[in-house]
Amino acid sequence: MTSIELLKIAVYFLLILAATKPLGIYMKRVFCGEKTFLDPLLRPIERTVYRTSGVDPRKEQDWKQYTIAMLVFSGVGLLLTYAIQRVQHVLPLNPDHMAAVAPDLAWNTAVSFTTNTNWQAYSGESTMSHFTQMVGLTFHNFVSAAAGIALAIALIRGIARNSAKTIGNFWVDLTRCTLWVLLPLSLVLATFFLSQGVIQNFRPAIAATTIEGTIQKIPQGPIASQEAIKELGTNGGGFFNANSGFPYENPTPFSNLLQMLLIFALGAGLCYTLGAMTGKPRHGWAVFWAMSILFLGGAFITTDAEQRGNPVHQRLGVAAADGNMEGKEVRFGVGDSALFATITTDASCGAINAWHDSFTPIGGSVPLLNIMLGEVIFGGVGAGMYGMILFIILAVFIAGLMVGRTPEYLGKKIEAHDVKLAMLAVLVLAFCILVGSAAAAGTAAGTSSLNNAGPHGLSEISYAFTSATGNNGSAFAGLNANTKFYNITLGLAMFFGRFLMIIPLMGIAGSLAAKKKIAETAGSFPVDGALFTFLLVGIVVIVGALTYFPVLSLGPYVEHLLMNAGKVF
Repeated sequence: MTSIELLKIAVYFLLILAATKPLGIYMKRVFCGEKTFLDPLLRPIERTVYRTSGVDPRKEQDWKQYTIAMLVFSGVGLLLTYAIQRVQHVLPLNPDHMAAVAPDLAWNTAVSFTTNTNWQAYSGESTMSHFTQMVGLTFHNFVSAAAGIALAIALIRGIARNSAKTIGNFWVDLTRCTLWVLLPLSLVLATFFLSQGVIQNFRPAIAATTIEGTIQKIPQGPIASQEAIKELGTNGGGFFNANSGFPYENPTPFSNLLQMLLIFALGAGLCYTLGAMTGKPRHGWAVFWAMSILFLGGAFITTDAEQRGNPVHQRLGVAAADGNMEGKEVRFGVGDSALFATITTDASCGAINAWHDSFTPIGGSVPLLNIMLGEVIFGGVGAGMYGMILFIILAVFIAGLMVGRTPEYLGKKIEAHDVKLAMLAVLVLAFCILVGSAAAAGTAAGTSSLNNAGPHGLSEISYAFTSATGNNGSAFAGLNANTKFYNITLGLAMFFGRFLMIIPLMGIAGSLAAKKKIAETAGSFPVDGALFTFLLVGIVVIVGALTYFPVLSLGPYVEHLLMNAGKVF
């Protein structure tokens, strides 16, 4: 790896480190109802929202009520987005006269944006009207992200509270996250993207005559406003099929750096929020460093693999001087593309500025493994934190077994009920990924739209189900997923991957909230030091390795061995 790429990774990480505490403190103040500088502007709006919707902000909910409220809200939003797509041809703001979206694709897209996955089995610029993009999809970019953060906050409250029956109010958390966190930041960020050249208009596509004399349509639309929340909310769905590789979405090195920063910003901030709300700031930093170790390891491996390139090309004398440039934008190069791929799959974002399908086998295996691990490496907004807390419970349980005493986490005893719920949540993801991939690989409907054979084809299939289940949304891109089989099955994977994991997670929140805190003793396992950090990293890696090593071995790892033997796919 070159020194310049090492420097880029270091600068990026230092910027994230610098933003973690301020964002963490701010979110703690927002969700604890403390005073912020935006209160004079937003408090009246908040009260209006509650009066209009009939919400009593003083009434808290237990974990079942909180979960049901989230499920009902998500279900209504899903149906609304499906309906908008099916009738978009008669709705306004459709200057390019887009037709109604097919039922199976409308289902897939509605589930995708409801679950914060933003998997796109279509080209946005040729399928969705401006109205659908703004009202149907951007709406979910905000509220699905807000719901994820709300769930993480509810779980943190469960950890922090003592003998409590409630964990907050979903409607209040959703409203405050949207008004105080996502909307203000998105407004500022969209303005910055405009200054960099990201377009924002309501025009139809422009017809341009090329040098060859043919007509090329250049899509237009409200892009800057969607680009900000796309990254900040770790949504990832692009207005254009090329996503952040398209100049209208990501025109400059500054916009590229900002997009990468936004993907991690709120997830990193939640680490400090965890420490602040539980009164254990050192524990929040321990979790942050565990995530950082996993992130830096993946970034180094991916960048090194892409800079080494393909030995088959090198033997033929056609390799690029700076490594594997296939599927990458020249203006970003290998380093920025590899770093972006690592970041977007550490989080449940899915935005891309290069095609992961064109990465080397080892370079492509890192994004795949990142999602398989549950995207707990900073992760999606909220999702990374509550996913990592599941691993924390497992780590504390294992530590308790090693020292021969009842596991404790921040003064709460971790019992068999809590561990069972944590394992159930982890197994839901493994089941959807492995069973879905096996079903697709073993049927004609699943293999008929593959672009590559052999282990690379298996990687394309497993990446699709991993991305869908992990609510990431990126793809290997060698698979045509816009078929009835994939639209339906991937839609189910997204749905189960989001909501079946959340139910046991919220059960844990309710269980921890009801427990009485006990004083820490000399025998308590400390969760704020280097030993805990490395144990947590080890648990994440070991669980991932034991669960997914077989499919990784049959896919990218065997492809790497064959590539070095001179065979490509």
